[in-house]
Amino acid sequence: MKIKKVILGLAAVALAVGIGGQALAVHADTTGTTTNSTDTTSTSSSATSGSTVQTKALSKAYVVYGAGLASEDKDAVATALGVKSNYTSLTATGSDYAQYLNSAGTTDASMISSVALAPADPGTGVKVNIAEYNGSNNITEVTSQQYAMVATMAGVKDVIITVTADKSVSGESALTGVYKALAADGLTLNSENTQAANGVLDATQPAIDSNSSNKKYPGKLMAAVGSVSSDLAKDRQNGNDLATKADIEAMLQKALAKQGIQNQTTSTQITNISIALSKVQQAPVSTSKSYVTNVTNVANNLANSIGDKMASVKDFANSADAKKAENFVVQIWQKVVSWFKSLIG
Repeated sequence: MKIKKVILGLAAVALAVGIGGQALAVHADTTGTTTNSTDTTSTSSSATSGSTVQTKALSKAYVVYGAGLASEDKDAVATALGVKSNYTSLTATGSDYAQYLNSAGTTDASMISSVALAPADPGTGVKVNIAEYNGSNNITEVTSQQYAMVATMAGVKDVIITVTADKSVSGESALTGVYKALAADGLTLNSENTQAANGVLDATQPAIDSNSSNKKYPGKLMAAVGSVSSDLAKDRQNGNDLATKADIEAMLQKALAKQGIQNQTTSTQITNISIALSKVQQAPVSTSKSYVTNVTNVANNLANSIGDKMASVKDFANSADAKKAENFVVQIWQKVVSWFKSLIG
């Protein structure tokens, strides 16, 4: 009788562990293999080719080194980026910068920033961490919040980007590596989108520079910019006339006021950002319904985002912690099954 009770008790434990293991395994498998449905919204008749928005999950992790990175510093940069042996390695060149951002004349030597790109759980959006190199943040201008919103406007979704550099640089070339990694993964973003998004990066930089002492400002500014872009895309998709510069300025002022930073943003800065937003509205990305969802999600995330770290371990698809938990449960379950088999045998 005692043996029977022990067996029944262990069976109950085994069932509980089995159910727990199944739940963890499903979570890990889902986040690692599920791809988002393809956006079927039509794009504009742009001469440029590529996807309006990222239509599938990133299949694996990449590291893209700037062509100007000295070979002797590559290992240290890889360490700063958290690169693992399974990361696919690429190099971002001046030609890549010209291709994605329509800016000729950029040399390989000026491509200093390097990025790591990893799949994120579906619905995470774009999150960006700026990693220190030997204890220093060498990305001197572009913020994590700018990277996240600009990448989203270019059509990127559900990825975690880590940026670093082995010397002090503005960081403007880093997104080239993101676009190159996506292309290597089978998804080339529309260059009209990437160029329009880069215009937003340029237009927001002066405002962020002039408010460098306010750590909340970058997140609030990019949240306001994202919310306006979402509304502009909705209007375009509803068949309304494209908004005028005056319309966009009024929308942006309202969004900035909602974030509490209207008085910290000059009229010139508002005008320049509005012009950049107008180009995003005219780009193919604004015809995509999924873009509205993506940019709204990221804007909400950015509203209270502070500092260089936006992503945590839990945001990564198939994170190491999830894998360890899954393997632990599987191992226990296998031992229990083996034990029962030995009793039966």
